[in-house]
Amino acid sequence: MTKTVIKAPFRADHVGSLLRPERLHQARKDYTNGSISEKELRDIQTEEIERIVDKQIEVGLQAVTDGEFRRLWWHTDFLEELNGIEGYIPEKGYLFKGIETERYNIRNSGKISFPKDHSFVKDFIEFQQIVGDRAVAKQTIPSPNQLFHKGTRNPEVYPDIQSYAEDIISTYRDAIQAFYDAGCRYLQLDDVYIAGLNVDELITFEEDLSRQELIDLSLHVVNSVLENKPDDLIVTTHLCRGNYRSAWAFEGSYAHIAPTLFANEKVDGFFLEYDDDRSGSFEPLSHIPNGGPQVVIGAITSKFGVLEDKEEIINKIKDASQYIPLDQISLSPQCGFASTHQGNKLTEEDQWNKLRYIVELSKEIWE
Repeated sequence: MTKTVIKAPFRADHVGSLLRPERLHQARKDYTNGSISEKELRDIQTEEIERIVDKQIEVGLQAVTDGEFRRLWWHTDFLEELNGIEGYIPEKGYLFKGIETERYNIRNSGKISFPKDHSFVKDFIEFQQIVGDRAVAKQTIPSPNQLFHKGTRNPEVYPDIQSYAEDIISTYRDAIQAFYDAGCRYLQLDDVYIAGLNVDELITFEEDLSRQELIDLSLHVVNSVLENKPDDLIVTTHLCRGNYRSAWAFEGSYAHIAPTLFANEKVDGFFLEYDDDRSGSFEPLSHIPNGGPQVVIGAITSKFGVLEDKEEIINKIKDASQYIPLDQISLSPQCGFASTHQGNKLTEEDQWNKLRYIVELSKEIWE
């Protein structure tokens, strides 16, 4: 049978998460207080996923997601289902600009591996059936590097970081194969950890490793995970500086990581935040090989509803093309619209207007 190879990322693409409608928020509350069953919650989630798949296709997107509607958090829901990882409530939440997040996190509790019954695989199969052949079904999961934040590894289980890394690599190889076997051909690894390696003070990272050693480890982990991936599976990395109720966690250009990660990470595309001055210049893009990964410029903010000036966005793409060929560039929001269940400070109408705007701008720029 001939393999159908998709050419993603697309000129107009998006990161993944979408604002949860009030119906979903209410259903989650009802399930928590016992008013509805797990099946009733799931049925409501499915109906809302069907609605937003239709809407994504309507605005002109070629790749669609489930909006992460079955999740509370972009990362913990997936990670805490891994064998050897558990969710817990810490003393404090993540510190963002002007806000502390809801308290929830994950930690290593035993040997790490991928469970055959991981719910995300079942969820993808159902999602793929909803999408059918109308668009490409894109799956988003947290990067394996999310497990390297300081305090996650249990030294009693993994005395050294090398053995910890090897089990994470094995786990993610199994995860990627499971999604592939389920029909996934477009997979995105969301990675706040790598973006955070640009911060001047590495306060949330392994204390006994230098910045460059941490960058090298991150590259080793992702490239090892992707070593034997199927040729017809597109895998991208989204580098995020934090996205919680329209707040951000840190700032800094990609300069520290670019010579190693941009130059050598074996992904098919980079989704990069470039919606404001926190992102720095486009110069680090010069490290991405010509003809290599697609560079998806996140020039449209997902944090607020006002549409950006058209000429401003076109000029941003022109500026980026000084460092990498225009044909190797795509356009997207800088992040999802709801990395957590709370969502960002804009309306659903704003969200759809932004995505439609990206499709329209991409046609003007590239066609």
